[in-house]
Amino acid sequence: MGVRIKSTGISRAGDTFSIVELSGAAARQAMERADVRPEQVGVLINAGIFRDSNTVEPAVSALIQKEAGIGLDYTKDDPRSFSFDLMNAGVGVLNAVQVAQSILATGSAEHVVIVSGDTHPSLKRGAADDEFPYATAGAALLLENTDADEGFGRVHTIAGAGTPAIESYVDVSTMGTRGRELMTVIREPDAEQRLLDLAADAARMALSEADPDQATTALISSTPTAGFPEQLAATLGIAPNAVFGPDLSQGDPHTAALPLAYDTAVTSRALDAFSHVLFVAAGAGPAAAAVLYRLPATVGAPA
Repeated sequence: MGVRIKSTGISRAGDTFSIVELSGAAARQAMERADVRPEQVGVLINAGIFRDSNTVEPAVSALIQKEAGIGLDYTKDDPRSFSFDLMNAGVGVLNAVQVAQSILATGSAEHVVIVSGDTHPSLKRGAADDEFPYATAGAALLLENTDADEGFGRVHTIAGAGTPAIESYVDVSTMGTRGRELMTVIREPDAEQRLLDLAADAARMALSEADPDQATTALISSTPTAGFPEQLAATLGIAPNAVFGPDLSQGDPHTAALPLAYDTAVTSRALDAFSHVLFVAAGAGPAAAAVLYRLPATVGAPA
């Protein structure tokens, strides 16, 4: 028995820059595509980092759960749903997959929804710039158990030594009365290479566990820089035409990068020629994670 992606959902900034609204919309789309009712979702995990107005309390997952319409009824016989935030920079989605595997293995939930995405805390813009290098977007993965020989393998994680490589914080010495709309992001000069080295190590661990055919293994990775996925592929010996990424026209979608890329690849049927997807994420910490995903026999485009 394994855990597979039943459907995906995405939501790009447009009428709103609220990550609560965008993540909620992505979760609703994932449920609609899979014909899954809200009461069939037992757990929602939010892996996003940068929130509306730098919200600290309540947990943003609870706000997204409400926006998605999951677990809103409280009568005696209603199914129970809960949600929580799981924050680990660009690696959070794969950490959430790891947690979802454990939840689904117990049979305590029929489905788990993982949402991710980030926004500038001012809620006034959606594109990245030198000051805040992340694009606004929401994404969702709807996961379920499967008896078929498909789905996620073991998630491998690595924590690097030394300084964090990338730091984000509210600078209390300069924020004045604008603390809810400001965020300082500092990227160390060698951040890209340090993340690349960690990502490659995690990826090799995942590949060595199953030893899939390299020719039929696609790569989807986080995008701390635009060329990061291609550099990682070259390091691992994966062909350039097997690399699939998210739309980077607005900048790095950060925690939403993996599900956005997977959604695009499935929608375009680009994965039809592959048997596996190697998901790799790297981010502040520095940290990295990787997991090999065995694709279903037929990977259909979302409805």
